[in-house]
Amino acid sequence: MPPNTTASSGQQPGKSGRKKGRRARLVLIVLVLALVGGVGFGGYWSVSTVRASFPQTKGSITLDGLSGPVDVKRDGYGIPQIYASSDEDLFMAQGYVQAQDRFYEMDVRRHMTSGRLSEMFGKSQVKNDEFLRTLGWDRVARKEYDSKLSASTKKYLQAYARGVNAYLKGKDGKHISLEYAALGFTNDYKPEAWTPVDSISWLKAMAWDLRGNMQDEIDRALMTSRLGPKQIADLYPEYPYSRNKAIVQEGQYDAVTKTFAQGDSTATQSTTGTGTGSGTGTGTSASSAVQSQLAGLYKVLDNVPTAVGVNGNGIGSNSWVVAGSHTITGEPLLANDPHLSASLPSVWYQMGLHCTAVSSKCQYDVTGYTFAGMPGVIIGHNQNIAWGMTNSGVDVTDLYLERLSGDGYLFDGKVKPFTSRTETIKVVGGESRKIVVRETNNGPLLSDRDDELVKVGKKATVDTAAPDRGDGYGIALRWTALDPGTSMDAVFAIDKASNWTEFRKASRSFDVPSQNLVYADTKGHIGYQLPGKIPTRAKNDDGSVPAPGWDSKYKWTGYIPQDALPYEFDPERGYIVTANQAVIDKDKYPYTLTTDWGYGARSQRIADLIEAKIKGGGKISTDDMRQMQLDNSSEIAKLLVPKLLKIDISDKHVREAQKLLEGWDYTQDADSAAAAYFNAVWRNILKLAFGNKLPKELRVKGQCLWVEPTDNTGPADEAQKVRECGQRDADQAQPDGGDRWFEVVRGIIDDEKSDWWQTPKTYNKPGATTRDELFARAMRDARWELTAKLGKDIDTWSWGRLHRLFLKNQTLGTDGPDILQYVLNRGPWKLDGGEATVNASGWNAAGGYSVVWVPSMRMVVNLKDLDKSKWINLTGASGHAYSAHYTDQTDKWANGELLPWHFSKGDVDKSTTDTLVLKP
Repeated sequence: MPPNTTASSGQQPGKSGRKKGRRARLVLIVLVLALVGGVGFGGYWSVSTVRASFPQTKGSITLDGLSGPVDVKRDGYGIPQIYASSDEDLFMAQGYVQAQDRFYEMDVRRHMTSGRLSEMFGKSQVKNDEFLRTLGWDRVARKEYDSKLSASTKKYLQAYARGVNAYLKGKDGKHISLEYAALGFTNDYKPEAWTPVDSISWLKAMAWDLRGNMQDEIDRALMTSRLGPKQIADLYPEYPYSRNKAIVQEGQYDAVTKTFAQGDSTATQSTTGTGTGSGTGTGTSASSAVQSQLAGLYKVLDNVPTAVGVNGNGIGSNSWVVAGSHTITGEPLLANDPHLSASLPSVWYQMGLHCTAVSSKCQYDVTGYTFAGMPGVIIGHNQNIAWGMTNSGVDVTDLYLERLSGDGYLFDGKVKPFTSRTETIKVVGGESRKIVVRETNNGPLLSDRDDELVKVGKKATVDTAAPDRGDGYGIALRWTALDPGTSMDAVFAIDKASNWTEFRKASRSFDVPSQNLVYADTKGHIGYQLPGKIPTRAKNDDGSVPAPGWDSKYKWTGYIPQDALPYEFDPERGYIVTANQAVIDKDKYPYTLTTDWGYGARSQRIADLIEAKIKGGGKISTDDMRQMQLDNSSEIAKLLVPKLLKIDISDKHVREAQKLLEGWDYTQDADSAAAAYFNAVWRNILKLAFGNKLPKELRVKGQCLWVEPTDNTGPADEAQKVRECGQRDADQAQPDGGDRWFEVVRGIIDDEKSDWWQTPKTYNKPGATTRDELFARAMRDARWELTAKLGKDIDTWSWGRLHRLFLKNQTLGTDGPDILQYVLNRGPWKLDGGEATVNASGWNAAGGYSVVWVPSMRMVVNLKDLDKSKWINLTGASGHAYSAHYTDQTDKWANGELLPWHFSKGDVDKSTTDTLVLKP
């Protein structure tokens, strides 16, 4: 099943648990026979199921609908390069080839985006489907297809769908993937035909995971129950513009023409306000009842399956471009590594789409990374330009508290009727379920999807100038992605753009999700463009907290004009860095893009590495760009370690660990004991300083760092005592430890008696009244924690033993039977890097040290010689377990290596190992 879900039991209504148990045992027996390659049926199952789904990569296949032959050339890593003589043949072949390698992944994704997971996995998915149906991604995608997209885009989507369906024709589930064979033991699910809307819907899932600050809106509202405005401001500091530079530095908004332009003109401040980074908006101040409702929504959101990210939290990316004046080649170099959830297979699919002769009939010669299930290329290069993407983080979502009244809701003193629809959720092995989706003028009522939220809403009051309670309150979502858009048009337009002007024109259609677009071309130019449909709000609303939906003053007032969106072209400094930092200094721009930027730890480190390299006329190579992607330096360690080393530690065991930090260069290599200890100290600092002070709604259940011993035996016996995680530490809040928390700590680091440093004595642990006392306790706690996890001997400690990557199949490999997880999953890998470093193998301090998001791919494009570009994927081209290309890139990825990226026909031919001809 998708993450955070439970596998379907497969039990039919009326069947006994005994029969269910017998069937489960039968499935297990068959799978074991298959694994050990036994005789008879077991041996047959192993061979026929595992191998039958592998794609044909040599010879020829006839496909109805092609107008001419298509060559599919694969290299030694199974990466396909497709050659066709028409656009439609090209995209039909793309659909066929992606389905060969990844159809099960594609099928699960479309069931997620349409809220139909229960049709594949049973009743365990009903709650997720209810929420996803409420959002209505596939409904919006259908509207886009019917009324928004260009005729050529529709033609390409249709061709892609024909290719997928040509692959499916005549195949049973077991001939498509191992997962279908496993599902066949518990239900009779059969894959259905692919549609163009299935491809478009995936963009909605992508937008959901990259949606911006919705979680921060909820967090800030919940914090008001326990924290005052000053304390909340401490936890959401101002963006450090003077230290961590924004992306756009040489462009300005022209207040006269109301457009953005390159140059030095002075911007006039608008009354619409600017992003402050402090999250001090003037929306609804929630009562305890409404806070409970928000807390319930928090839980609902946390259970929604992730698509390409981590439910909107912790997502980042790096992309930068260096002009030819600073490179060895004399032409630009462009790097990109998006940070997303680790998944198996990787969310990305590498391929090339080549017209045998570029003309009006066949317009594409492009290569790069795309998503299985979508035609075109999302990130990559063509014969003229290269581009990369990072999440801009602009605020395109708002939560509205709605006052309900009978069959409607209040708006400006009048009751307006809901827009309602009934949705039927089909459940394999069970009865269908009907739900009613209600929408206000702000969007769907998310609170309807949880019975407890409905109860709370009926009892809720608010501490603001609200009307009488009436029938209670609900929470609605306003989100740009719920309006039909044109992002699919942008994909095809960017893929064939030949210069900066065409690239910028294409980006205007990329309405959601808003991404930082970095650009370079073979003529020596570099650039940046912020695209997207970005809302404007009234001056009394910065979008940082939920707003009162009954008051029209809080309605969106429009969208930032496309001509006013920030960009840069050939900046004088000769490079552009985007890594989720602020797009532009707030004093240079009149619109509020967001109040919740990433805080720029990665972006400024990249800029510093570039500056160090080009200082004195130095030049940057392709391999220099790769090495920058692997930088492990910890910015928070640079701030804290000098202070940690000044603390006098009397306990010899803790002092022994403290000495690891002496002379440490702050790099987080997998074999570093110092990195292991520091990150444990950092995690304990966060817990001690902030954990007990945050509201209970934000506390992490079931997590604890260690259990205090009941005697004074010390670390020698601690390992035995902390193996069991005691519940007395389990109900503690734990910050995630990202670069916002770097800034929080930086802001109070010199106030040694700040209230944040004070923590009471608990469970035989000493209390703290000053910063250094808290730091001393954190070092002690970290020593005992790592003793339990890694052993008493610090010579055996290493960061990689804590910081491990497990690659899991995102359905049956996550919640399927253990034997299936063994079959489908891979790992672990011990990784370098860490949270908010350039090599962002991220870990969440709320849950431990394991890797939760990663550079999902890495690429470096050489605009002087495109065949000398480099790339790597997290896993491999194939989604088939036991395929040679299932995880054949992962070891190299973990070691920081890149593969040759073949582009020209001659270079592709030299690297080709298999050729498949698709014939009409």
